[in-house]
Amino acid sequence: MTRARFPAQARLHRPSEFAAALKGRRLARGAMFVVSAAAPADETDPTARLGLVIAKRFAPLATTRNAIKRVLREAFRHQRPGLPARDYVVRLHSRVTPATLTALKRAVRSEADALFGRISK
Repeated sequence: MTRARFPAQARLHRPSEFAAALKGRRLARGAMFVVSAAAPADETDPTARLGLVIAKRFAPLATTRNAIKRVLREAFRHQRPGLPARDYVVRLHSRVTPATLTALKRAVRSEADALFGRISK
């Protein structure tokens, strides 16, 4: 069994990479998130890469934004071996409802698993 990792090569870094993925095809949409993707810019290492856009206007507290990002990265890390080699951007598109951090993390994880599962099929 291979260990799921999330190295720096699995992340989007440049604004141009984010822009290309956001202009690409919208693959999945859930209650909180939209996943867009484009072909990877780096053809030498064809793997799935992730970028996150968590806007302050939808999640005003920094602790909330950071928790959402942590959970999304973890879900992507587990699903990454089964995903096609593309650059993915997960964007928060609706306001986060007030809830405990534990309840928010559960909701984000269930939606992230569902979205990435839909993409990997």
